[in-house]
Amino acid sequence: MTRDSSLVSMLVSSVSGVAESLFATLFPSDCRFCGTPLVNISRLPVCQACLSEIHVIEGAVCSVCGERLMTPFALGVRTGDGTDGTEEVRCGLCRKLAPPFVKAVAYGSYDGGVRELIHLLKYEQVRPAAAVLGRLLAEAVSGLESLGIERLVVVPVPLHARKLRQRGFNQSELIAQEFIRLASENMTLHSRVLQRRRETESQIGLTRHQRRENIRGAFIVARPQEIAGREILLVDDVFTTGTTVSECARVLLRAGASKVFVATVARTLKHEVKGIELSQTVDEEQTVAAAG
Repeated sequence: MTRDSSLVSMLVSSVSGVAESLFATLFPSDCRFCGTPLVNISRLPVCQACLSEIHVIEGAVCSVCGERLMTPFALGVRTGDGTDGTEEVRCGLCRKLAPPFVKAVAYGSYDGGVRELIHLLKYEQVRPAAAVLGRLLAEAVSGLESLGIERLVVVPVPLHARKLRQRGFNQSELIAQEFIRLASENMTLHSRVLQRRRETESQIGLTRHQRRENIRGAFIVARPQEIAGREILLVDDVFTTGTTVSECARVLLRAGASKVFVATVARTLKHEVKGIELSQTVDEEQTVAAAG
């Protein structure tokens, strides 16, 4: 390194340090996750250390719904014509009754940093969180092998009109926008295809059958011509029990879609369901409080 380049490097480092100190002085803020003072200029109030703690789901998962497999003895289902010996490992529910979607993928478990990021976006209106969540979604979708991803019609799970007015945005749509920006310029977002025509009761505490009945008929396809014969990538923030995305997939297929794939940022796993339902109760209280 020459003397001049070394001097320039020192000056840049010095100016950068001054800028960060000035930022911390004029716009004091703490990381929303750990409380550590933020020193870097960023629109997202989360420190890099906390972001680096966000990890993908580890271990074996169902090849269809993405549920964590709790036993190493999960049964495989032979695919194709059976001559190549290819098998997909499926959970008990997907072996009993295949869901209407081909495959569901998620980046991480709905806890820790992933959950906090989603809450920042949904309940604290921190829209820059959508960019990080969109990046996580892109990583999850990269696990959908041989899809021809640029052919997919991207459809976000819609909010009811009242909740959309209350929140001001659909978090799934914002995440999908960021995902498309990162994944492919040729993909387009079809946010008006699927509509939620009625509000539903809270799913907390309901049995699987009650959840299905609660959500049945809640969605309609408003623009079937946009999905006729097309493969759909249905995007949502969280896959909890799969009831919502399954109903959306059924409606899309009835309207003429050829296949439906599901991609979410997070997924609740078996051992987390009770804790997640408790957190959803808190979420609803936050929503009511925010609405005044």
